[in-house]
Amino acid sequence: MEQREISRLGKQVSVVGLGTWQLGADWGDVAEKEALDVLDAAVETGVTFFDTADVYGDGRSEQRIAAFRAARPDADVLVATKMGRRMAQLPENYVLDNFRTWNDRSRRNLGVDRLDLVQLHCPPTPVYSSGEVYDALDTLVAEERIAGYGVSVETCEEALTAIARPGVASVQIILNAFRMKPLEKVLPAAREAGVAIIARVPLASGLLSGRYTKDTVFAADDHRTYNRHGEAFDQGETFSGVDYATGVEAAAEFSALAPEGATPAQTALRWIVQQPGVTTVIPGARSAEQARGNSAAAALAPLTPDTLGAVRDLYDRRIRPQVHDRW
Repeated sequence: MEQREISRLGKQVSVVGLGTWQLGADWGDVAEKEALDVLDAAVETGVTFFDTADVYGDGRSEQRIAAFRAARPDADVLVATKMGRRMAQLPENYVLDNFRTWNDRSRRNLGVDRLDLVQLHCPPTPVYSSGEVYDALDTLVAEERIAGYGVSVETCEEALTAIARPGVASVQIILNAFRMKPLEKVLPAAREAGVAIIARVPLASGLLSGRYTKDTVFAADDHRTYNRHGEAFDQGETFSGVDYATGVEAAAEFSALAPEGATPAQTALRWIVQQPGVTTVIPGARSAEQARGNSAAAALAPLTPDTLGAVRDLYDRRIRPQVHDRW
């Protein structure tokens, strides 16, 4: 699989990675063996980047990655985790002592002395502008607790604030065919600064797979049931903030644009991969089959100008009024 560089880490990662939120929590239950099968299938198809967080299943996602690494010491995978959501989301909680505590827990969960990449996990907006926060993160690097750090953001303005900081290695942001605003300023700024872009929620919580209808019922412990209006965390994390009924209709239109031999999900991933400035995209997978299908998107031919234009038209007509100016 094609590899792209996280230049401030001096590391290469696969253009299609694996998001592991679903292996920990909030997407219904995934058994231990199924989780390990997903990780194994991803690596066997060329994935070299896993994204996790200390709060996914209260550490269960990190622990499952550690179990996989123990069973597959030959797997050369860069693991990015996140921190900052284990206590109240207040700017005053983003301090060095807490960072050390959170990092120590993640290092134990992942079974490593030094974390490959740690991202602030969508903290309050003022945190991105705090010099003390970046000083604390630099201290973690100097102490060799972490190899580098990045941020996960909700808004484009937060991303631009972080990109301006010289120590930030990566910015993780929602980017997909139903969330195009990052194309305007964020991706160009990241390219100029040498900051990696990690594209998350690439399938708009599964909408862009084309598998759901207005009558689809998700499990009670699935965020697609309980967070449609931002009840538990930012609404943009669920269906990219798009109203479900609108999203289902727009997804049906998107599915019709898939090239011959490609699924709608693979088409959605291919769209992201070919956006200038994207380093890696991190779809989740609940089965080995899904993981293999996601990886196959990296080998698809680039989408044609006509297809790209049709995707843009769909966004402008159906999606843009709901999300573009909000995030």
